[in-house]
Amino acid sequence: MSLLLFACEGGQIVLPNRNLVLADRQTGGNLIVNPPRAVWERSDLNAAELTQWSFLVAATGKAMLDVLQQLEGGCINYSEAGNWALNDQADPAGPKTARNHRSVHLHLLGRSRATTDPAWPWGEAPNFPTFAERYAWAAGNKRLTATECGKIVMRAESLLLARYGMQPSQLMAWTACSGCAYPMPLVPAPARSICVECQQEEVG
Repeated sequence: MSLLLFACEGGQIVLPNRNLVLADRQTGGNLIVNPPRAVWERSDLNAAELTQWSFLVAATGKAMLDVLQQLEGGCINYSEAGNWALNDQADPAGPKTARNHRSVHLHLLGRSRATTDPAWPWGEAPNFPTFAERYAWAAGNKRLTATECGKIVMRAESLLLARYGMQPSQLMAWTACSGCAYPMPLVPAPARSICVECQQEEVG
């Protein structure tokens, strides 16, 4: 499952499913930024929503560049896709229309100058897999660590306040999960400071 790290009026910062990380942490890392509400096309967001989402996207990308050592001299690719959700083999199986099945989200993909990953050569466009090959292709990719994500969330939060003019009331309180130490929002306030992923592992 994906892991919600941070939320504000601009949307959410999400760590991708550990089985479908598009860029290994050494390659530069992969985070997802969702808009403030689910839409199939970004033009469905109103002006305020699009502005706040843009602030969150920019703050997250800047935070990755600021705190990830593997991105020194590198950059971020901002990729809005959603194509796999439209594949005939994706749930529910069969032909799909974008309006009914696509969900807008941005993948922030770190591009390290030092990477040796053949799918992510420096100075070239990345090579993404087909729908059927996606899990095998991503099998060796590791998530950004809890420490890295904590630093990113802290830096993004400070940028939203200082650079983009958000008010503290527009940002959700967060803490570190007592199980895995990844950041997690506290709204609505949980009974325990433990993320959903750790809760599921406890049950399992």
